[in-house]
Amino acid sequence: MANKKEKTASMAAKRRAGNIVAYIILILMSIIWLFPFVGIVLQSFRSFDTEYGGMVNYLVPKQFSLDNYKFLFSGETNFLLWYMNTIIIAFFVSLFQTCVILCVSYALSRMRFKCRDLLMRFWLILGMFPGFLSMICLYFLLKQFGLTQAGAVPGLILVSVASSGMGYYVCKGYFDTIPKALDEAARIDGATRAQIMFQMIVPLSKPIIIYQALTAFMGPWCDYIFASYIAFGHDKSYNVAVAMARWVNTNDYQGYFTRFCAGGVLIAVPVTLLFMALQKYYVEGVTGGAVKG
Repeated sequence: MANKKEKTASMAAKRRAGNIVAYIILILMSIIWLFPFVGIVLQSFRSFDTEYGGMVNYLVPKQFSLDNYKFLFSGETNFLLWYMNTIIIAFFVSLFQTCVILCVSYALSRMRFKCRDLLMRFWLILGMFPGFLSMICLYFLLKQFGLTQAGAVPGLILVSVASSGMGYYVCKGYFDTIPKALDEAARIDGATRAQIMFQMIVPLSKPIIIYQALTAFMGPWCDYIFASYIAFGHDKSYNVAVAMARWVNTNDYQGYFTRFCAGGVLIAVPVTLLFMALQKYYVEGVTGGAVKG
Protein backbone atom coordinates (compact mmCIF):
# COMPACT_ATOMS: atom_id res chain seq x y z
CA MET A 1 0.00 0.00 0.00
CA ALA A 2 2.86 2.36 0.86
CA ASN A 3 4.59 1.54 -2.44
CA LYS A 4 1.41 2.36 -4.32
CA LYS A 5 1.12 5.74 -2.61
CA GLU A 6 4.79 6.50 -3.28
CA LYS A 7 4.36 5.57 -6.94
CA THR A 8 1.27 7.80 -7.23
CA ALA A 9 3.09 10.70 -5.56
CA SER A 10 6.08 10.19 -7.86
CA MET A 11 3.86 10.22 -10.95
CA ALA A 12 2.10 13.37 -9.72
CA ALA A 13 5.46 15.07 -9.11
CA LYS A 14 6.67 14.14 -12.60
CA ARG A 15 3.40 15.45 -14.06
CA ARG A 16 3.79 18.74 -12.20
CA ALA A 17 7.39 19.07 -13.33
CA GLY A 18 6.36 18.37 -16.93
CA ASN A 19 3.58 20.96 -16.72
CA ILE A 20 5.97 23.55 -15.30
CA VAL A 21 8.48 22.97 -18.13
CA ALA A 22 5.69 23.13 -20.72
CA TYR A 23 4.30 26.39 -19.29
CA ILE A 24 7.78 27.95 -19.21
CA ILE A 25 8.33 27.03 -22.87
CA LEU A 26 4.88 28.37 -23.85
CA ILE A 27 5.47 31.62 -21.96
CA LEU A 28 8.85 32.13 -23.68
CA MET A 29 7.31 31.39 -27.08
CA SER A 30 4.49 33.84 -26.37
CA ILE A 31 6.93 36.60 -25.39
CA ILE A 32 8.99 36.04 -28.55
CA TRP A 33 5.88 35.96 -30.73
CA LEU A 34 4.17 38.98 -29.15
CA PHE A 35 7.25 41.21 -28.85
CA PRO A 36 7.05 42.66 -32.41
CA PHE A 37 3.33 43.40 -32.00
CA VAL A 38 3.85 45.10 -28.66
CA GLY A 39 6.65 47.16 -30.23
CA ILE A 40 4.38 48.29 -33.09
CA VAL A 41 1.62 49.30 -30.68
CA LEU A 42 4.01 51.27 -28.46
CA GLN A 43 5.64 53.01 -31.43
CA SER A 44 2.23 54.03 -32.76
CA PHE A 45 1.71 56.08 -29.59
CA ARG A 46 5.02 57.91 -29.90
CA SER A 47 4.55 61.66 -30.32
CA PHE A 48 5.29 62.75 -33.87
CA ASP A 49 5.82 66.41 -32.96
CA THR A 50 8.05 66.10 -29.90
CA GLU A 51 9.90 62.92 -30.90
CA TYR A 52 11.43 61.90 -34.20
CA GLY A 53 8.85 60.12 -36.36
CA GLY A 54 11.24 57.50 -37.69
CA MET A 55 12.86 54.44 -36.14
CA VAL A 56 14.69 54.90 -32.84
CA ASN A 57 16.73 52.72 -30.49
CA TYR A 58 14.18 52.62 -27.65
CA LEU A 59 10.87 50.78 -27.34
CA VAL A 60 8.74 52.67 -24.81
CA PRO A 61 7.81 56.18 -26.01
CA LYS A 62 9.18 59.07 -23.98
CA GLN A 63 5.85 60.81 -24.48
CA PHE A 64 2.60 59.04 -25.37
CA SER A 65 0.45 60.79 -27.94
CA LEU A 66 -2.37 60.20 -30.44
CA ASP A 67 -0.70 62.33 -33.12
CA ASN A 68 -0.22 59.41 -35.50
CA TYR A 69 -3.85 58.30 -35.27
CA LYS A 70 -5.05 61.87 -35.73
CA PHE A 71 -2.96 62.08 -38.88
CA LEU A 72 -4.60 58.95 -40.32
CA PHE A 73 -8.08 60.38 -39.81
CA SER A 74 -7.17 63.86 -41.02
CA GLY A 75 -7.61 65.17 -44.53
CA GLU A 76 -3.89 64.86 -45.23
CA THR A 77 -4.24 61.21 -46.27
CA ASN A 78 -6.83 58.91 -47.89
CA PHE A 79 -6.50 56.33 -45.13
CA LEU A 80 -10.25 56.25 -44.42
CA LEU A 81 -10.99 55.60 -48.12
CA TRP A 82 -8.38 52.82 -48.25
CA TYR A 83 -9.78 51.31 -45.09
CA MET A 84 -13.31 51.43 -46.47
CA ASN A 85 -12.18 49.79 -49.73
CA THR A 86 -10.62 46.97 -47.72
CA ILE A 87 -13.76 46.47 -45.63
CA ILE A 88 -16.01 46.45 -48.72
CA ILE A 89 -13.84 43.93 -50.56
CA ALA A 90 -13.42 41.67 -47.51
CA PHE A 91 -17.13 41.79 -46.59
CA PHE A 92 -18.51 40.93 -50.02
CA VAL A 93 -15.84 38.31 -50.69
CA SER A 94 -16.62 36.71 -47.33
CA LEU A 95 -20.37 36.75 -48.03
CA PHE A 96 -20.35 35.48 -51.63
CA GLN A 97 -17.45 33.07 -51.21
CA THR A 98 -19.08 31.42 -48.20
CA CYS A 99 -22.35 30.99 -50.11
CA VAL A 100 -20.60 29.47 -53.12
CA ILE A 101 -18.49 27.09 -51.02
CA LEU A 102 -21.53 25.96 -49.02
CA CYS A 103 -23.48 25.19 -52.19
CA VAL A 104 -20.60 23.34 -53.87
CA SER A 105 -19.78 21.40 -50.70
CA TYR A 106 -23.41 20.39 -50.21
CA ALA A 107 -23.69 19.17 -53.79
CA LEU A 108 -20.47 17.14 -53.59
CA SER A 109 -21.32 15.71 -50.16
CA ARG A 110 -24.98 14.83 -50.65
CA MET A 111 -25.44 14.24 -54.39
CA ARG A 112 -24.08 11.53 -56.65
CA PHE A 113 -23.76 12.44 -60.32
CA LYS A 114 -21.67 11.52 -63.33
CA CYS A 115 -18.01 12.65 -63.24
CA ARG A 116 -18.33 13.73 -59.58
CA ASP A 117 -15.11 12.01 -58.51
CA LEU A 118 -13.33 13.19 -61.65
CA LEU A 119 -14.40 16.78 -60.95
CA MET A 120 -13.11 16.64 -57.36
CA ARG A 121 -9.78 15.19 -58.49
CA PHE A 122 -9.48 17.82 -61.21
CA TRP A 123 -10.12 20.65 -58.73
CA LEU A 124 -7.64 19.10 -56.30
CA ILE A 125 -4.90 19.03 -58.96
CA LEU A 126 -5.81 22.48 -60.24
CA GLY A 127 -5.57 23.87 -56.72
CA MET A 128 -1.94 22.77 -56.50
CA PHE A 129 -0.92 25.43 -59.02
CA PRO A 130 -0.34 28.90 -57.52
CA GLY A 131 -2.87 31.53 -58.51
CA PHE A 132 -0.09 33.92 -59.48
CA LEU A 133 0.35 31.97 -62.71
CA SER A 134 -2.87 33.53 -64.00
CA MET A 135 -2.20 37.12 -62.87
CA ILE A 136 -1.31 38.50 -66.29
CA CYS A 137 -4.23 36.74 -67.96
CA LEU A 138 -6.65 37.92 -65.28
CA TYR A 139 -5.38 41.48 -65.51
CA PHE A 140 -6.03 41.75 -69.25
CA LEU A 141 -9.39 40.01 -68.87
CA LEU A 142 -10.50 42.42 -66.14
CA LYS A 143 -9.16 45.35 -68.13
CA GLN A 144 -11.51 44.48 -71.00
CA PHE A 145 -14.46 44.96 -68.64
CA GLY A 146 -13.12 48.10 -66.94
CA LEU A 147 -12.43 46.29 -63.67
CA THR A 148 -8.87 47.50 -63.14
CA GLN A 149 -7.51 50.73 -61.61
CA ALA A 150 -10.70 52.83 -61.11
CA GLY A 151 -12.80 49.63 -61.10
CA ALA A 152 -10.36 47.59 -59.07
CA VAL A 153 -12.66 47.12 -56.05
CA PRO A 154 -15.42 45.16 -57.90
CA GLY A 155 -12.69 43.46 -59.94
CA LEU A 156 -10.99 42.11 -56.84
CA ILE A 157 -14.33 40.92 -55.46
CA LEU A 158 -15.15 39.13 -58.72
CA VAL A 159 -11.78 37.36 -58.94
CA SER A 160 -11.87 36.22 -55.31
CA VAL A 161 -15.41 34.82 -55.61
CA ALA A 162 -15.13 33.28 -59.10
CA SER A 163 -12.82 30.41 -58.15
CA SER A 164 -13.97 29.96 -54.55
CA GLY A 165 -15.85 26.72 -55.30
CA MET A 166 -12.55 24.84 -55.43
CA GLY A 167 -12.06 25.49 -51.71
CA TYR A 168 -14.76 22.98 -50.76
CA TYR A 169 -12.49 20.48 -48.95
CA VAL A 170 -13.02 21.42 -45.30
CA CYS A 171 -16.69 22.30 -45.68
CA LYS A 172 -17.48 19.06 -47.52
CA GLY A 173 -15.70 17.12 -44.78
CA TYR A 174 -17.97 18.76 -42.22
CA PHE A 175 -21.12 18.03 -44.23
CA ASP A 176 -20.04 14.38 -44.50
CA THR A 177 -20.23 14.11 -40.69
CA ILE A 178 -23.95 15.05 -40.70
CA PRO A 179 -26.02 11.85 -41.00
CA LYS A 180 -27.60 11.39 -44.43
CA ALA A 181 -30.60 9.83 -42.69
CA LEU A 182 -31.79 13.38 -41.95
CA ASP A 183 -31.88 14.14 -45.68
CA GLU A 184 -33.70 10.90 -46.46
CA ALA A 185 -36.33 11.53 -43.80
CA ALA A 186 -36.89 15.06 -45.07
CA ARG A 187 -37.19 13.83 -48.70
CA ILE A 188 -39.84 11.31 -47.61
CA ASP A 189 -41.76 14.21 -46.03
CA GLY A 190 -41.63 16.05 -49.37
CA ALA A 191 -38.81 18.53 -48.73
CA THR A 192 -36.77 19.76 -51.69
CA ARG A 193 -32.98 19.82 -51.87
CA ALA A 194 -32.98 23.57 -51.20
CA GLN A 195 -35.25 23.17 -48.16
CA ILE A 196 -33.03 20.41 -46.77
CA MET A 197 -29.93 22.53 -47.18
CA PHE A 198 -31.21 25.84 -45.83
CA GLN A 199 -33.60 24.55 -43.16
CA MET A 200 -31.67 21.51 -41.90
CA ILE A 201 -28.02 21.41 -42.95
CA VAL A 202 -27.19 25.11 -42.58
CA PRO A 203 -28.54 25.42 -38.98
CA LEU A 204 -26.42 22.37 -38.05
CA SER A 205 -23.32 23.81 -39.72
CA LYS A 206 -22.78 27.05 -37.80
CA PRO A 207 -19.11 26.29 -36.94
CA ILE A 208 -18.07 25.54 -40.52
CA ILE A 209 -19.98 28.55 -41.87
CA ILE A 210 -18.14 30.84 -39.43
CA TYR A 211 -14.85 29.16 -40.31
CA GLN A 212 -15.41 29.72 -44.04
CA ALA A 213 -16.53 33.31 -43.50
CA LEU A 214 -13.46 34.14 -41.41
CA THR A 215 -10.98 32.56 -43.82
CA ALA A 216 -12.69 34.26 -46.77
CA PHE A 217 -12.55 37.59 -44.93
CA MET A 218 -8.84 37.21 -44.19
CA GLY A 219 -7.85 36.68 -47.83
CA PRO A 220 -8.62 40.14 -49.26
CA TRP A 221 -7.88 41.80 -45.91
CA CYS A 222 -4.24 40.75 -46.20
CA ASP A 223 -3.97 40.82 -50.01
CA TYR A 224 -1.14 42.92 -51.37
CA ILE A 225 0.36 41.40 -54.53
CA PHE A 226 -2.76 40.95 -56.68
CA ALA A 227 -4.46 44.07 -55.29
CA SER A 228 -1.43 46.21 -56.16
CA TYR A 229 -1.38 44.68 -59.64
CA ILE A 230 -5.05 45.37 -60.38
CA ALA A 231 -5.29 48.85 -58.79
CA PHE A 232 -1.88 50.01 -60.05
CA GLY A 233 -1.62 53.78 -60.36
CA HIS A 234 -5.09 54.63 -59.02
CA ASP A 235 -4.83 55.88 -55.46
CA LYS A 236 -8.56 55.79 -54.68
CA SER A 237 -8.85 52.06 -55.49
CA TYR A 238 -6.09 50.89 -53.15
CA ASN A 239 -6.76 48.69 -50.17
CA VAL A 240 -4.93 49.40 -46.92
CA ALA A 241 -2.03 47.02 -47.57
CA VAL A 242 -1.25 48.47 -51.01
CA ALA A 243 -1.82 52.06 -49.95
CA MET A 244 0.41 51.95 -46.91
CA ALA A 245 3.18 50.17 -48.79
CA ARG A 246 3.13 52.81 -51.52
CA TRP A 247 2.67 55.51 -48.92
CA VAL A 248 5.91 54.72 -47.14
CA ASN A 249 7.71 54.18 -50.45
CA THR A 250 6.70 57.52 -51.87
CA ASN A 251 7.29 59.47 -48.65
CA ASP A 252 10.05 59.62 -46.10
CA TYR A 253 9.91 56.13 -44.56
CA GLN A 254 12.01 57.16 -41.59
CA GLY A 255 9.77 60.12 -40.86
CA TYR A 256 6.53 58.18 -41.36
CA PHE A 257 7.42 55.06 -39.41
CA THR A 258 5.21 55.84 -36.40
CA ARG A 259 2.26 56.65 -38.66
CA PHE A 260 2.81 53.37 -40.46
CA CYS A 261 2.70 51.59 -37.08
CA ALA A 262 -0.56 53.34 -36.21
CA GLY A 263 -2.08 52.18 -39.49
CA GLY A 264 -0.90 48.63 -38.79
CA VAL A 265 -2.64 48.66 -35.40
CA LEU A 266 -5.92 49.80 -36.95
CA ILE A 267 -5.67 47.09 -39.61
CA ALA A 268 -5.24 44.39 -36.95
CA VAL A 269 -8.19 45.51 -34.78
CA PRO A 270 -11.17 44.10 -36.82
CA VAL A 271 -9.55 40.72 -37.47
CA THR A 272 -8.46 40.38 -33.84
CA LEU A 273 -11.96 41.16 -32.56
CA LEU A 274 -13.54 38.71 -35.00
CA PHE A 275 -11.25 35.88 -33.98
CA MET A 276 -11.69 36.59 -30.28
CA ALA A 277 -15.49 36.63 -30.62
CA LEU A 278 -15.76 33.59 -32.91
CA GLN A 279 -12.77 31.51 -31.80
CA LYS A 280 -14.93 28.72 -30.39
CA TYR A 281 -16.82 28.20 -33.65
CA TYR A 282 -13.64 28.59 -35.70
CA VAL A 283 -11.94 25.71 -33.86
CA GLU A 284 -15.08 23.54 -34.10
CA GLY A 285 -15.25 24.21 -37.85
CA VAL A 286 -11.61 23.24 -38.41
CA THR A 287 -11.78 20.05 -36.34
CA GLY A 288 -15.20 19.05 -37.68
CA GLY A 289 -14.24 19.63 -41.29
CA ALA A 290 -11.05 17.62 -40.89
CA VAL A 291 -13.07 14.43 -40.29
CA LYS A 292 -13.66 12.41 -43.43
CA GLY A 293 -17.06 10.87 -43.85
